[in-house]
Amino acid sequence: MTAEELARLGEEVGLDVVAAAPAEPYLETERHIRERRARGLFADMKFTMARPEVSCHPELLLDGARSIVSAALCYWVDGAEPVPGEGRLPRYAWRDHYALLRERLDELGRRLGGSHRVLVDANEHVDREGAVRAGVGFYGKNTMLITRAYGSWVVLGTLVTDVEIEATAPLRLDCGRCTLCIDACPTGALDEPGVLDATKCLSYWTQAPAPIPEHLRAEMGAAVYGCDICQDVCPWNRGVERRRRDEPLPAGSTPTVSLLEWLTRDGDELVSELDRLYVPRNDPRWLQRNALVALGNAGEEEHRAPVARLAESEDDMLAETARWALRRIAERSA
Repeated sequence: MTAEELARLGEEVGLDVVAAAPAEPYLETERHIRERRARGLFADMKFTMARPEVSCHPELLLDGARSIVSAALCYWVDGAEPVPGEGRLPRYAWRDHYALLRERLDELGRRLGGSHRVLVDANEHVDREGAVRAGVGFYGKNTMLITRAYGSWVVLGTLVTDVEIEATAPLRLDCGRCTLCIDACPTGALDEPGVLDATKCLSYWTQAPAPIPEHLRAEMGAAVYGCDICQDVCPWNRGVERRRRDEPLPAGSTPTVSLLEWLTRDGDELVSELDRLYVPRNDPRWLQRNALVALGNAGEEEHRAPVARLAESEDDMLAETARWALRRIAERSA
């Protein structure tokens, strides 16, 4: 199959960018993962870093694998900013874009024929490296995959197939001298360009099964999950933001959430409803922790009562975070 034929098929099934590369090992990426893991830059994250001997070897993911097809789906739409008492979700989590991408890649695999395997948000494959090799995008200094037409506002997925597909050339693009993402990161998580220090990353701490370090809490603002700061300032993203500014918010999208609801509703129901988010061990305590930090940063006096109740909790982590949130609300009110 030619690259042109693949691009046409990708457009027909609703993919924004699609390209192919040979199913060959990612040896340099495997080396980088092992080196950065040894430096402690991943903190306790597992994901694709846990087993690079698997995630960096697409040739082992399907019997007879010949090609990987990398696909990107743009998720940027405009949405309301949170008001006091609300928390902010990152744009990719406003709805389950991964489920949509998974369906479209599977349809593409059926149209290609042969055997295929779809990997979307899966620990078995480093999607960004496949996308770079296929020319879908390039690595930004913020470690995000940046596409030419959609910037970094994309979710990525990969289809491994035994069909031979013409490879596309990698993009000969980079960030040049731009350091806006590095300068904007409030915690210095990107101080080494192209390398993320998870121990300083706000997005990591919203998903970590541990108390959020106190010196990072104020920087989180109203965010209850993830962080879009380095994408918000990226010049590569301005074009897609202008083009899609007037597109309606898709049904079911949730740019913001009720912080009081996160604190008071049944935890199991909350986790189930937000199954598109990574919640460690599906334990709602970590979502409540995030809501407490966001209320400390963006809540008002009227939100103190449920926070005060959790300050008396037998759960030491929640109680300590709630006491911090009360002090923070008081400081901001003063």
